[in-house]
Amino acid sequence: MERCTRYSKKREAILSAIQGTACHPSAEWVYQNLKTAHPDLSLGTVYRNLVLFQEQGLVKSVGVVNGQERFDGRTSPHSHFVCSRCGAVIDLPGIQPDRDLARSVSEQYQFAVERCELTLYGTCSTCLQNKNDQEEVKA
Repeated sequence: MERCTRYSKKREAILSAIQGTACHPSAEWVYQNLKTAHPDLSLGTVYRNLVLFQEQGLVKSVGVVNGQERFDGRTSPHSHFVCSRCGAVIDLPGIQPDRDLARSVSEQYQFAVERCELTLYGTCSTCLQNKNDQEEVKA
């Protein structure tokens, strides 16, 4: 059953906040960034709207990072890098999920693969630089 949704300034602000940033925000980030302009906004309202936006295909979850689910306003197929040190989620627009892998898995296991998402994990360049700077100071 399709959910009936009315226009709401808060709902529009939540969607704009997610689609207007490249940081892949958490619900908490959205709430903190909007509460000054919308003092009656609750964290529950943010969560409910994130679920609605996912159902409508307007945003997608990129997974849980440091205990918080993170969201992406860019829903076209693309890959991500997640820094295991600082928790940054970074788009990798030049790296597409592998369609050949999806096809191979479908054939080998008799699955009907609907999509393939690629997320790489490691240390981002900023954290690597900070680590190198700290090591130089110690030396």
